[in-house]
Amino acid sequence: MAEVLVLYYSRNGSTASLARQVARGVESVAGATARLRTVPPVSATCEATVPPVPDEGPPYATLDELRGCDGLVLGSPTRFGNMAAPLKYFLDGTSALWLGGGLDRKPAGVFTSTGSLHGGQESTLLSMMLPLLHHGMYVVGLPFTAEALNRTRTGGTPYGASHLAGAGGDAARLSDDERELARLLGRRVAELAVAARALRT
Repeated sequence: MAEVLVLYYSRNGSTASLARQVARGVESVAGATARLRTVPPVSATCEATVPPVPDEGPPYATLDELRGCDGLVLGSPTRFGNMAAPLKYFLDGTSALWLGGGLDRKPAGVFTSTGSLHGGQESTLLSMMLPLLHHGMYVVGLPFTAEALNRTRTGGTPYGASHLAGAGGDAARLSDDERELARLLGRRVAELAVAARALRT
């Protein structure tokens, strides 16, 4: 089975909701399986530590899981048009993988959630692509042949799946188009991961 790592950070549940939809898209592809993982928050107190397993949700990702995946989909809420510090901190610790080419020629995609429609969705997605390109990964987006990308009035970009959480209400509630595009992103990465794995064996 080709394993696609769906790795994300979520503060209020919106990005986690997208991650679950991406994982569903991965699982819809024959020969692919999704591994859902998160990263711990970053503390401003140097002595603070987090338990190895979070209180709820998926476990924290390890570098071995990143090294062993056949594909990767990264997700983060927007922080001033950039990825959140916890995900950036995790990626900053992947130098050994970069030196060894551990992610080279593997497919990858990105997704995000914002509080406002113009709150930096596209720049956040682009910022998450940069370390993936440095790792030599093949970056996968969403094509305009996807009907939901043309009709969405909430989240959804050609750079990756996104969600408009809004300033209030149920932030984790995804629109039908957002769910469809998140599943499509997972499916596209998984299809490439399965094909690449078949070529290696």
